[in-house]
Amino acid sequence: MTPIEEQVEVLMSGTAYGDRATRQSMAADLRNRLGECQREGRPLRVYCGYDPRTSDLHLGHTITMRKLRQFQEFGHDVTFLVGTFTSLIGDPSDKDSARDQLTMRNVEDNARTYAEQAFKILDRDKTRVRRNDEWLAPLDFADIIRLASHFTVQQFLVRENFTKRIEEEKAIYLHEFFYALMQAYDAVAQEADVQVGGQDQLFNILVAGRKLQTGLGQKPQIAIIMGESLPGTDGEIKMSKSLGNHIPLLSEPWDMFGKVMSLPDKAMGVYHKLILGWTPAQVEALEADLKTGAAHPNETKMRLAREIVGIFHRPDAAAAAQARWDEVFRGGAGVPDDIDEAELRAAEEIRDILLRLNMVSSRGEARRLIQQQGVRLNDAKVDSLQASITLEMLPAVLQVGKRKFVRLVRANGGGE
Repeated sequence: MTPIEEQVEVLMSGTAYGDRATRQSMAADLRNRLGECQREGRPLRVYCGYDPRTSDLHLGHTITMRKLRQFQEFGHDVTFLVGTFTSLIGDPSDKDSARDQLTMRNVEDNARTYAEQAFKILDRDKTRVRRNDEWLAPLDFADIIRLASHFTVQQFLVRENFTKRIEEEKAIYLHEFFYALMQAYDAVAQEADVQVGGQDQLFNILVAGRKLQTGLGQKPQIAIIMGESLPGTDGEIKMSKSLGNHIPLLSEPWDMFGKVMSLPDKAMGVYHKLILGWTPAQVEALEADLKTGAAHPNETKMRLAREIVGIFHRPDAAAAAQARWDEVFRGGAGVPDDIDEAELRAAEEIRDILLRLNMVSSRGEARRLIQQQGVRLNDAKVDSLQASITLEMLPAVLQVGKRKFVRLVRANGGGE
């Protein structure tokens, strides 16, 4: 068995809690719980929840999956929890308005392939897959009152996103408080030793989950909170399907390759770190080489795209995606040689670009074409109405249908 100190060092790597004292406290709790489990002859019970608000997981979700994989490699009991009940409401963390509520049918449709997608990272034979409607659906109103009695309204209102809404006089709906309560009960129902999550889950895991477990006579779970989030294809904002800056795990190989190639150069370091697992020293060396010109940004990005496609598909699929990219953007077979160029002075939504350049006759046509997957950016499908192009993503080729192309370049004087 791997020594406890070595496990703590690996499992706490990449975590952040906002202050040093909390991180030290979680490391100490993890060390003690590992010791207890060794004496009891059992593994840690570890989980992370994924709400099927949409039908696909994306590269951003793999950050927590890789941490779960580390627990698996140390021999611990890992659960991939599908939030079939919590997703009916949706997590209000970091949201400035209430989310739309889904139906169970929506959730079931979205959840159908979640586990299979997760097995791109997790060990299928060592992963327990569960759904939280198992224990949340049977609760009655008396149960909810009993669970809610462990919390105060003030504890929820101090959350940054709720405070911001109060200041902006935006509504906070009562049902939004239930999300943290339900997620806390996930920890209770599984008697969890550890819960893994991102920065947006700090309150739900570190406060709500631990408090409810303590109130119901369990030992509070250790919170493993990942310190960095993966930026989306805009290179700025956390990857999110609702923002249209995501790279789905279910992308076709050439589509995934194209989306990686659309990343701004400044995102190279964090992608190598969070997706490929590079060390800080390796990332620092890469960024230095990019700055001095020892490494070419496009070649670096191409290698990154090949490696990412190889992880989530196969090496031969990565090679085929590379060949298609070369054919379209190097050989010119897919893109005419004499396509028009257009300048971009600032970040702009793709729908607005299409209308401005007369590639569509109306925003309605732009919306329809995007919904029908008739718009591509660098040969990758544009699948969100909110998708934007930033200056960092230029130059880029925007395509509508089979015959309309434009090469977008940075305007002279355009900048940050």
